Amino acid sequence: MKYCTVRLSQPDWMLHPMQQFIREETAVRYEELQAWAIATGDALEYELFYVDADREPYEAALEAVDSIHWYDLTPINEDSFYVYICQQTRTEDTQWREAFAALNLVVVPPIVYDTEADFQMTIVGTAADLQAMLEGLPDEIDVTVCSIGDYDRRHAPLVGDCTDRQLEAVEAAVEVGYFDVPRKAGVRDVADELGCASSTAATLLQKAQARVMRRVTERYGRR
Repeated sequence: MKYCTVRLSQPDWMLHPMQQFIREETAVRYEELQAWAIATGDALEYELFYVDADREPYEAALEAVDSIHWYDLTPINEDSFYVYICQQTRTEDTQWREAFAALNLVVVPPIVYDTEADFQMTIVGTAADLQAMLEGLPDEIDVTVCSIGDYDRRHAPLVGDCTDRQLEAVEAAVEVGYFDVPRKAGVRDVADELGCASSTAATLLQKAQARVMRRVTERYGRR
C-alpha cells in the first residue's frame, strides 16, 4: 500500500467561493477539512471544517455562497471554530474529482488549506492508481508531489512533514530516554542508537521537533 501527499493549486475560475475568500482576504489563517460525506442521489455534500479565522468576515462570506444550503458554526474560542456545512456539489469540483472516480483510492483526512487557498491532501492506494490519479488531474491544476512511498504514518496529521530518518531519530530518542523528565540520555546516546555523528542526530531531532511543533500550533494553537 502506497501513499502520496500532494499540494494542489487551482486557477481562480475553479476555486470554491470560500477558497477565493481565503486567497483574496486576510481573515483566514488556517483551515482544514476534517470529515466529509457525499449524498450521490441529490448531489449534496456534508463537510466538517476546523477554521482559525476572524469569525465575522468568514461567516459573511459563507452567507454569500449560493451553493451552501445551510451551515452550523460552533465557536472554540475567539480565534477558531468548527463549521458543519451542507452544500450542493459544484460542477467545477466534479471536474477535478473525476481523477479519483474509478480508482481504488482513499483520501486520508485532513485536507489542509493554506492562505493562498492551495490545499494539501494525502491519498492512499496502489502505486498504479496513485499514478493514474496524478495523470488524470486537469492540466489547469498545478500539482506538487510533497512525498510518496509506503504508507506507514500512524500519526501522519502531526508528523507528515517529517522524513523517515527524522522519525527514526525521534523513536531512538524516546527509547533511550532523551525526552524523559528528568532527561536520562543525551544527543550522543541518540547518535549511538542511529549510528551517526552527534551533530547529525542533533540536526535530525531539531528539524523533527520544529516541524511537529509548527503543525501542532497551526492546528491546535490559540492564536
